[in-house]
Amino acid sequence: MTRLRPLAILGGTFDPVHHGHLRGAWEAAEALDADVRMVPARTPPHRPPPVADAAERVALLRAALAGQARLAIDTRELDREGPSFTVDTLASLRAEIGPDRPLVLLVGADAFAGLASWHQWQRLFDLAHVGVLTRPGSAHAMADELAAFVRHRHATRVDGPAGTVVDIAITPLDIAATAIRESFAAGHEPRFLMPSACFADEALLAPYRALATPAP
Repeated sequence: MTRLRPLAILGGTFDPVHHGHLRGAWEAAEALDADVRMVPARTPPHRPPPVADAAERVALLRAALAGQARLAIDTRELDREGPSFTVDTLASLRAEIGPDRPLVLLVGADAFAGLASWHQWQRLFDLAHVGVLTRPGSAHAMADELAAFVRHRHATRVDGPAGTVVDIAITPLDIAATAIRESFAAGHEPRFLMPSACFADEALLAPYRALATPAP
């Protein structure tokens, strides 16, 4: 029987995309032997609106992903009205790829620890596996409800279409989109925190450079 290659997704605002996002997605692709789709959020339910609009964030992602084929962009959350609930995205993907192909939701260890606060979080496991991107030395306490729910779901590899939790060790890159926006706001250039392709066209970073306060 032919093995179905897993499809993994990494969601986020990507405001802006940086090497931490990209390296984590790439290492997950290699660890799972999976294709990975980067899924920019339209309206994040639990955070302020992004600085850059949807088209601007997609343009940055396209520049960042140029030259390789394993990481791709999926704009379904941008094309859908209303809040970007992960369970809706997974349901849409499951309907697209069929019932048998492994589907993996990639989340950071800190986000996974708070999974029980997500919309219809238990249903996520009916639709996909959860790949937890872990960094050496980091630890995040889970709520009792989540800990009990996943106690018997831990696995060392993805097997079957959905339902397990798999830890994926990634390189610890201490890069945050918030710090990058703050750098732009201070009038600096946060080079080498983002792909050089993002700096090749000045228009790509215009929303962030506009954060800088002109000198009096």
